[in-house]
Amino acid sequence: MKQLLILSGKGGTGKTTIASAFIRLSKAKAYADCDVDAPNLHLITEQSSEPRKADYYGLPKAEINTELCIECDLCIHSCRFGAISADKIYKVDPFACEGCGVCEVICPVGAIALKPAAAGELMLYESEGEVFSTAQLKMGSGTSGMLVTEVKKQMKSATTDAQLAIIDGSPGIGCPVIASLSGVDMVLIVAEPSISGINDMKRIINTAAKFGIKTAVCINKFDTNVENTEKIESFCKKQGLAFLGRILFDSDAAKAINNGQTIVDIDCASGEAVREVYNKTMKLLFEESVNLK
Repeated sequence: MKQLLILSGKGGTGKTTIASAFIRLSKAKAYADCDVDAPNLHLITEQSSEPRKADYYGLPKAEINTELCIECDLCIHSCRFGAISADKIYKVDPFACEGCGVCEVICPVGAIALKPAAAGELMLYESEGEVFSTAQLKMGSGTSGMLVTEVKKQMKSATTDAQLAIIDGSPGIGCPVIASLSGVDMVLIVAEPSISGINDMKRIINTAAKFGIKTAVCINKFDTNVENTEKIESFCKKQGLAFLGRILFDSDAAKAINNGQTIVDIDCASGEAVREVYNKTMKLLFEESVNLK
C-alpha cells in the first residue's frame, strides 16, 4: 500500500481541502487525519457509520492518596513542574504533571502513585470497504506524536486490500509531523504564496528531506501573490523538487467546504486545478520516472 502524506508548513494553506479532494478523486479505501490537535477531515468526508472509539493512554499522571499523605511537603519541593499544591489537601494538577515519577519515589509513606491517564481518543470509521482513522488529543496533553503513530497503525491494521492511503498531516514541523512522515512513500507540500508561507514551506521541505522521502510541491491560492508564486516555483527548480501545479483562490471552494463538500464535488476552477495536481501526484507516486511538464 502506497502512503501519500499531504503537509503544509503552516495552517490555513488549504491542506485539508486538497486532501479531501484527493480522497474523493482516488476513491481511497484508506485515509487518515493525523492533525490530532484539531482534526477536521471528517467534516468534509461523508461517514455513513458511527466511529469505533478507544481511549488513548499516553504518559501516566501522579495521584495522591490523601489518607496516607503525612503532608511532609517533599513532593511539592521536588516537583520541578510545580504540579503539586496544598490547599487544604495535597493534590496534583494533571495539566502540569509530566509523569516523571519523582514524587512517587520521594514520598516516604508511598502515598503517591503514577496512574494511567487518557491523553486522547482514537476513532476508526469503517463502512463499505473504506477505513478512516483519526483521533482527538485532549487539551494539555503533550503526546501528539505518539497519538499520530497510533492513528497510522490503526489505519494500516484495519486495511486489507487498499493500494493507496491518503494521510492529512498537521501544520508545522513538530512531533505530529515527524510521526506522520515515518513510513510514507511520498509527501505533497501545499504552499501558499506569502512570506510566512514560503519560509514554512522551506522548513517542511528540509524536515522531509531528512527522512529521504520523495517530495513534491503545489501552490494554493497562487493568484493572491503571483510574484511569490514564481519565487516558490524557482526555488523548487533549484532544489530539484517536483512542482505539480497552481491552484487559484476560488470563492466557490469556500462555499463547497461550508456545505460539507469537497472542491471536486462541484464545478469550479479550483476543483479543475486540483484534478491536474492529483493526476501528476499519482504518476509521481506510482511511477519511477514521469514527465511533469
